Amino acid sequence: MSTTITIRIPVELKRRMEKLPVKWGETVRRLIEERVRQLELLKAIEETEVRAGKRVVKVDSTALIREDRER
Repeated sequence: MSTTITIRIPVELKRRMEKLPVKWGETVRRLIEERVRQLELLKAIEETEVRAGKRVVKVDSTALIREDRER
């Protein structure tokens, strides 16, 4: 299933586009898909940072590493 979106561009840009052998619909779909992926990734990173910021470290990892190296 798909849907249609409409964009408004300057007439001069449309004329220039028509002179080029490009499938503009396909090109725009790919650009939109890539941008959506980027934004979803950024959102996931931000959510992870928020959750990670709430964590409290209860163990000093440097002490554990030193202890392990001494063995």
